[in-house]
Amino acid sequence: MPSLRLRCAAVALVALVALPGCSDLDKASASGLSRNDLVADLAAQLAGAGDLTFEATYQLTGGKTGTIAQVRDPAGTAYVYPGGKVLVTSAAITSCTTTPAPVTCTLTAPATATSPPPAAVFRGATNAGMVMPDAVQTALNRASLDPDISVTQRDTTIAGRHATCVKLDGFDACITNDGLLGSFTGLLGAGRADVAMTHYSEQVSADTFELPAGAKIIDHRKN
Repeated sequence: MPSLRLRCAAVALVALVALPGCSDLDKASASGLSRNDLVADLAAQLAGAGDLTFEATYQLTGGKTGTIAQVRDPAGTAYVYPGGKVLVTSAAITSCTTTPAPVTCTLTAPATATSPPPAAVFRGATNAGMVMPDAVQTALNRASLDPDISVTQRDTTIAGRHATCVKLDGFDACITNDGLLGSFTGLLGAGRADVAMTHYSEQVSADTFELPAGAKIIDHRKN
């Protein structure tokens, strides 16, 4: 299979238009970075957003929206999606089902370094079309280990944030310069996902980390 650089040259000769991302990949190659390095760097960039406070809204498949928010003091992450909400804080892992009624929130023991939130906690969110940044990070890291990786890179702006995008076999992912998931399209796990950030704020809405009004609380934490 022709290298990306050869394909870029061919497109430039025929159409006088450079394939998006060719110059960036050429610069990376000149500086000693491989295509695998570029993908691994994006994965590390995504992992490095843990110190940010932000709230990001994403358009999901079908036109619905979801929100990912993070605060640092006290630390917590919120995932709000059609039909539910998940809160991961130092006090508990809280999973709320908002539809169908009645609204129910189940509290379990908080996550630790050796006991992260179980995947089942996020099943409702993924079923609603949300994409977890950790899942994209895993996909990028896996792709970076492929010796035959094929990469097309481009730069863009998403919700006012500069982002670097890579198109790989199976998916297209964009990561903002500050390490947030800008967009994802393609295969992830057992299904296909399509999300794009539409709004970003460094301020988190007051009700993002609150339980839905009137929710029935089921507390499974140990006393």
